[in-house]
Amino acid sequence: MSMRALITGITGQDGSFLTELLLEKGYEVYGIIRRSSSFNTERIDHLYQDPHEPNTRLHLLYGDLNDSSSLNTVLRKVEPNEIYNLGAQSHVRVSFDVPEYTAEVTGLGTVRLLEAIRDVGIQPRFYQASSSELFGGLGNAPQNEHTPFHPRSPYGCAKAYAYYITANYREAYGLFACNGILFNHESERRGETFVSRKITRAATRIKVGLQNKLYLGNLNARRDWGYARDYVEAMYLMMQADEPDDFVIATGEAHSVREFLDEAFGALDLDWKEHVEIDPRYYRPSEVDLLLGDAGKARRVLSWEPKVPFKELVRLMVDHDLKIATKERMIADQEGGETPTMTRWGSS
Repeated sequence: MSMRALITGITGQDGSFLTELLLEKGYEVYGIIRRSSSFNTERIDHLYQDPHEPNTRLHLLYGDLNDSSSLNTVLRKVEPNEIYNLGAQSHVRVSFDVPEYTAEVTGLGTVRLLEAIRDVGIQPRFYQASSSELFGGLGNAPQNEHTPFHPRSPYGCAKAYAYYITANYREAYGLFACNGILFNHESERRGETFVSRKITRAATRIKVGLQNKLYLGNLNARRDWGYARDYVEAMYLMMQADEPDDFVIATGEAHSVREFLDEAFGALDLDWKEHVEIDPRYYRPSEVDLLLGDAGKARRVLSWEPKVPFKELVRLMVDHDLKIATKERMIADQEGGETPTMTRWGSS
């Protein structure tokens, strides 16, 4: 009988890469999606809706991390062997605008799922998506599993609760529960409200003449940026370990937003200084200047290594978004209408 995995946040960047990985390994994959007036499944449509070879091992079920009864219903129906809790309000800057909602979904959503596991009486392995935002602004770098937490956003605070409640259920109830403290990980599937994808989308649109300005906030923030596809492999490896534990997943290199701009615009033979302007509205109320991870434990215990370096990651994203921008340019030319020349993008 195939292993059954349940993924919250399956339609997100990480959820889509994880789904691909688990299907390749022969899993039955079940994903929880929220009922809404529009579908948001484009990242997994190539797996779920292939008319030539529809995937019978991928199933989408309605549920919500804000609704305990729906979680109980899904768990009773699926009885998963593994649960990956990737669902969250995951945008740091937005969490300052909707702190209560962020706490409900990102924090309390985790304990609702853990309690549903207990209520149903199953014993799956559980993965909780933690974040480098737990470490915040103390200035201790590189950060590892022993670095004190100091979250500096409602998102980081909600993730801290989710981290500790996961560890508590592991210790109190013997649940195989892991926290993956993942540092920033990007890809061609990253949401366009995140600074990395904002940059590559804007740079490519500027290149083809659809836009001429990009508005950002703090260009000096330094982050440990990796490739999302590499990081979901780490999630999987944690769940296959002999004992549950918590792991930092990172590349061990930090690069500033300025450096990201250098790489992205440079790949297109553009000078970002001619197109990027600072908008103070995109600064966070409390900034995190440096996040740099030490994944030594994951290397030793899980034999995990990041494969895609920073420059290759940026180039991969630029190449992908240039194809999109080129198609947008062709459509605009065919329609003969005016093309947008300025877009206001914020910095996450």
